[in-house]
Amino acid sequence: MKRKNIIIVLISVVAISTFAFIYMGNMTNTDNNVKLITAVAKRGEIVNSISATGTIEPVTQVEVGTQVSGILTKLYVDYNSIVKKGDVIAELDKSNLIIDLSSKQSSVNTAKSEYEYELQNYNRINTLFNKNLVAKSQYDIAIYNYEKSKNSYDLAISNLTKSKINLGYATIYSPIDGVVLSKDVEQGQTVASSFNTPTLFTIAADLTDMQVVADVDEADIGGVKVGQQVVFSVDAFFEDQFEGVVTQIRQQGIMSSNVVTYEVVISAHNPELKLKPGLTANITIYTMNEICDIVIPAKALNFRPRSVLSSGEEIIDELPKNQSKVWIKEGNVYKSVAVTLGKSNRTVTEIIGLESGVTIIVNAVAPSISNRKAPNEASVDKEKSPFAMQRKGGGKRM
Repeated sequence: MKRKNIIIVLISVVAISTFAFIYMGNMTNTDNNVKLITAVAKRGEIVNSISATGTIEPVTQVEVGTQVSGILTKLYVDYNSIVKKGDVIAELDKSNLIIDLSSKQSSVNTAKSEYEYELQNYNRINTLFNKNLVAKSQYDIAIYNYEKSKNSYDLAISNLTKSKINLGYATIYSPIDGVVLSKDVEQGQTVASSFNTPTLFTIAADLTDMQVVADVDEADIGGVKVGQQVVFSVDAFFEDQFEGVVTQIRQQGIMSSNVVTYEVVISAHNPELKLKPGLTANITIYTMNEICDIVIPAKALNFRPRSVLSSGEEIIDELPKNQSKVWIKEGNVYKSVAVTLGKSNRTVTEIIGLESGVTIIVNAVAPSISNRKAPNEASVDKEKSPFAMQRKGGGKRM
């Protein structure tokens, strides 16, 4: 039993010694062979974006209905028909409306005759009453009959006017210049206008000027502003990239599956008519897309040389602890440089107070990491917006 305990103790001592040897060897190796990752402060672009999906829609879309009931006797347009404002696009059967108009005209004629008779009677009674030749009661009856006939005549004229308007409604005109997107009726079909006006056609104005209505998550909506640039694609033309601009941010939140989104309207020029109503668009909104005089990797602001200080190296830092700073290395000396922070997208940051061309320290890696072909110099900003590339002549413009 004692021999077994001795063996266990010896194994434990050997294991602890081995661990200490390996650990101390790595610490020494890291201290003596630290590889610095640097970047050159220079002019660059700061890009920040959010993604969303939306639907392609016409800017102006009108649903054309009817305000009277009847049978559709004529249809003059079909899907994709080009129409002008004022063009006749359909007609309802007018037989009943014409009969109703004739009846209302007869009522007007009758009411007019009654009104003219009562007017003459009133004028006669009024003359006699002023000469004290008729009783007051007879005068009051004459006034009553006159006013009653006048009201009946006015009502008959109103009914006639309404009947004329309804007859006019039997001819349906295009309210705008545009294209017929949908036709919801066929010739011979009966349409009934009651509380809801039935939709006969949907007409979209100028399809060369479309819009995208995007659903932006509530976590991202704070960064969206009118006028920001947008790029988007549609599956139908996946190789093309379209451009737009944020034109409206709607204030009403929409909840779906416990997720709140807000509708953002984006302009979409469509000269080639590739964008069709109803297509789904994959959208990138550039909430920041600016060129700055000096930018550096944001990680450089978190670097501290004390954790990588080797034998024979020193640190010169005369700046307050709360001062934003970056580090440079001259020989064996790490020096801090005060800077003022500007815009940032958490990858790169605008810096004020640093000259262009200065090499700063971004990070440091141990040999085990640097052996994986770590770069000698960090990229200031590898993310480029499509707008920057298009200034050089590339990219798809719409």
